[in-house]
Amino acid sequence: MSSFLRKITNTLLCKREDIPENRTIFVNHKHPPTDDVYFQQKFPDNKIISSKYTIITFLPKNLFEQFRRIANFYFLLVAVLQFLAIDSPVSPITSILPLIFVISVTAIKQAYEDWLRHKADNEVNKRPTQVVRDCHIKEVQSQQINVGDIVKVMMDEELPCDMVLLCSQNEDGECYVTTANLDGETNLKIFRSLPDTALLQDEEGLDALSAMVECEQPQPDLYKFIGRMSFYSPSQQPTVKSLSAENVLLRGSRLKNTHFVYGVAIYTGRETKMALNSRQKGQKHSCIESSMNKYLVAMLIWLIVQTGLATGLKYWTDRRDFMVKSWYVRPVAEAYGDLVSSATVIFTDFLSFLVLFNYIIPISLYVTIELQKFLGSLYFGWDVDIYDPKADLRAKANTSDLNEELGQVEYMFTDKTGTLTENDMQFRYCSVDGIKYTEKEGKLVPGNKSIATPEATREFLLCLALCHTVHVNKDQDGDEVDAPNPNEDYTLWQYEASSPDEKALVEAAQRFGVVLTASTQEYIELMIDGDLVRFQLLHILEFDPTRKCMSVIIKNPEGNVQVLCKGAESTILARSVSGQKDITLDHVNDYAVEGLRTLCFAKRELSPEEYEDFHHQLHEASTALDGREEKLTQVFNNVEQELHLLGATGVEDKLQDGVPETIEALRTAGIKVWVLTGDKQETAVNISHSCKHFKPHMQELMLVKQANAQECGETLWRFLEQMRAEPQVKYAMVVDGPSLFHALEHHKDTLRDLCLNCVAVLCCRMSPLQKAEVVKLVKFSDSRPTTMAIGDGANDVSMIQEAHIGLGIMGKEGRQAVRCSDYAFSRFRFLIRVLLVHGAWYYNRIAITVQYFFYKNIAFITAQFFYAFYSAFSEQTVYDSFSLTLFNITYTSLPILIYGIVEQHLSSETLVNNPRLYREMRQNAKLTWIQCIYWLVLGTVHALVIFYFSMLLFKDDASLYQDQKSMGNWCLGTILYTCCILIANIKLGIETRYWNWIVIGSMALSILGYPILTSIYTAFIWYKVLGGWDFFDSTDPYYVFFMSLKSWPVWFGILLTIAACFLPDFVYKTCQLYFFPSESQVANTRPHRHLKPPCTLYLNKIGV
Repeated sequence: MSSFLRKITNTLLCKREDIPENRTIFVNHKHPPTDDVYFQQKFPDNKIISSKYTIITFLPKNLFEQFRRIANFYFLLVAVLQFLAIDSPVSPITSILPLIFVISVTAIKQAYEDWLRHKADNEVNKRPTQVVRDCHIKEVQSQQINVGDIVKVMMDEELPCDMVLLCSQNEDGECYVTTANLDGETNLKIFRSLPDTALLQDEEGLDALSAMVECEQPQPDLYKFIGRMSFYSPSQQPTVKSLSAENVLLRGSRLKNTHFVYGVAIYTGRETKMALNSRQKGQKHSCIESSMNKYLVAMLIWLIVQTGLATGLKYWTDRRDFMVKSWYVRPVAEAYGDLVSSATVIFTDFLSFLVLFNYIIPISLYVTIELQKFLGSLYFGWDVDIYDPKADLRAKANTSDLNEELGQVEYMFTDKTGTLTENDMQFRYCSVDGIKYTEKEGKLVPGNKSIATPEATREFLLCLALCHTVHVNKDQDGDEVDAPNPNEDYTLWQYEASSPDEKALVEAAQRFGVVLTASTQEYIELMIDGDLVRFQLLHILEFDPTRKCMSVIIKNPEGNVQVLCKGAESTILARSVSGQKDITLDHVNDYAVEGLRTLCFAKRELSPEEYEDFHHQLHEASTALDGREEKLTQVFNNVEQELHLLGATGVEDKLQDGVPETIEALRTAGIKVWVLTGDKQETAVNISHSCKHFKPHMQELMLVKQANAQECGETLWRFLEQMRAEPQVKYAMVVDGPSLFHALEHHKDTLRDLCLNCVAVLCCRMSPLQKAEVVKLVKFSDSRPTTMAIGDGANDVSMIQEAHIGLGIMGKEGRQAVRCSDYAFSRFRFLIRVLLVHGAWYYNRIAITVQYFFYKNIAFITAQFFYAFYSAFSEQTVYDSFSLTLFNITYTSLPILIYGIVEQHLSSETLVNNPRLYREMRQNAKLTWIQCIYWLVLGTVHALVIFYFSMLLFKDDASLYQDQKSMGNWCLGTILYTCCILIANIKLGIETRYWNWIVIGSMALSILGYPILTSIYTAFIWYKVLGGWDFFDSTDPYYVFFMSLKSWPVWFGILLTIAACFLPDFVYKTCQLYFFPSESQVANTRPHRHLKPPCTLYLNKIGV
């Protein structure tokens, strides 16, 4: 209760609870036997909540979210006015029923989605889990796990929380897990416990453990953990050991090839890394949404103007002579006080006209577009043309909010490795002691007669086979590897590596006779010429992008301690003091020119004193909780000095199929492609040329190796002057990471102007943060272009989230990019169909849908405005309440919904073969103010024709019946209404280019549903039904529908009205097609070849 009151107090006073920088966890909730006082921290339970609502909060929260929309809030105000404030000219049900329908449909959709989330949460939260309590295993629900509990997990079970590994089935404390649920990597990863707890493999031993974990507060980085573990015994001082990410098993991982593990829970529930990474990213909005809101505001302004005009004309009309002498109107008006010109009466009349004309705002627009987007996104995943049969991966839409943005892209930012390339590394070349070698048939062949010494070659191959984090865990049958023998076929062994580069290098060493047979946290075992050689593994210095290298410290069988290091040539060569540095650099540059990924290898001998000093510094840095990363980097840099250069490697990463054709198609479509990569300059430039990102006729501007901001600025200005002097030349620009830092820091505007005028841009040696900064640079330029980023790895997440649209490639670097993206697929070449086909279809559908909604509502309700001139502005409605209620939600809703899902204004083959057609849609070209005004004017003209052609039937009170009876007000409204429904649906049919049975059925159902429903309504008296409830305001419409449409002249007049409405439309479209055709119209009128089905579905592929 006290914590609840404290939380309320902090909320009211806008105070934040004090959270310590680190957390202290007592293993199995046992306080250490010391006199130290520890602050008792509160930790959340292990309950996962991904749902948005509860039974109590659903109604208020959902209503609040829905009424934040302009149209919904507007209709709510109108409904309140009709119920409470004014004597409404129409039944309040005409506003409240459509509003309830729209709100209900949206609420049901969101409630169903949230119910699915609740269902999934319950499955996870109530999953049986084993914990150690009082020396025994006790089964509890997953949600009942607390921080500090010792949890037991069996093989193939999912980890229920983030926990420090204490022990496993293996005596060395190792276990294997797959992290596919976290980062998508399906390869097995090895995790290790501390040696101090590795042998505690039963409940009794674990219950007797007295230990404490100190670690950082929860943060979302999956690959980072800073902590330490203190062990207590009655007679000794506490022992402190450092904890890193390899000691922590994360929730969502699955235990493999290990019978059981024990671990102590450190992060639970919403604080686990999985939960922190599952939080929603920032909301992205499409251009259609912003345009739609502008048009709604404009329509509201026009509604107010129209209402004010009608109110002013009412009082002007009331003072005219014919109204003064109208004995049948004036006495009644005076009795009701309608002729009094007080502010209250004028305002009431204004509100009455507002209610009468408010149907100009399309209430069902939002819900229709939501359904269109949601259902349309399903087709994205069903399209078999973006399905990868080799990997059995189909495209995936993580959101439906940005469908139409796929048709608006102007700048695309792409990663290189795994996106443009296969990320399938193959060893090709190496340089050993200044001698070039090529791999041929599994052997190293020197490039000339010179060869390296056997000792140099042996040291180089040992470095390849030892300097890595690769694990040998099973053979092709999935059995664990036992003691190897010289006669075994090692090609059947499988190496598990987090990096394809490392795997390729270890496999290369295997082919050259140095075979990795075992890798544990204590030793690495190699087979060399049939002999097993064991190297003691002392330390692994993990790779980081700042150092751009990684190292291992080993003790060889002779007892010598060595540092083996590999990394970028910029790092290794700078730290090397011996070896063939210049020759190796030339070889590295040669490999880079061929588009190969390069690494340099070096070593250093450590004396016992040097190693002891390093070991002491490393222990202090690794057990520190504050500034651990900086301290470790300093220690690593100290030992990775005075290296002896051994050689370098060139590894090939092939381009994916269709990359050059895809980039050329995107360039033709008007999309500028920027490549952002961490590779070295020569490799990146070569790949740009091979994938046709750079072309021979382009002049390359090199903004590289800029030492300081001043030099960088001078280079940028020189390039700008060159561009201005030769504007006809097409430029391509190359920027490296250090130069980009100076340019973004001091010359951002100049860099932006220069890059935006280039045909292609390549940025190399970039950090993930710099990728996002480059996207932001273009995103917020003056023209505000639509940007798209595409990548496959965790280092691409920042730019994917920064861009307007983020695309993920389902590659070999995990699934973090896929999880954070808006849309994902497996091959770069699928971009052609994603953008040029799906993007064009999505955008065209939504653009026409938005404008059609405004068109049909103007055509419908403007007739009511014209009618006011013939009813002395008496606020008399020409449509009955039933008709007003069902126009938007029934009679004209289904065809436009189906149109927005299946319409294909051009065939997929036409769009793919003519990439230039994509340019017609950019910058929201189909939803400009000119386009909007065209549709609004068209709606007004149609309303004018509908009203006055219908009025011709009533001219001179001529009877249209054989019995000479006359028609009345409701007959006029029925004829107007019938014309509006027919013309609105026919207009949509004219705009439709792709006809199938779904489209035809929706049109037929809408048009035929009108007479059926209206017949039911007008054939019975609905006044004072259901216990006396006034469902509609009168019995006036009774039998009017039948009486109005039983006359042949009426039908002739309706047909004439339809012809008069669409004759100008056809004339305009015909003239435009023949005299001013667009590129898409020209492409669509070419002779049609035999076309494939426009959209083959994945469902058909898998037999559904």
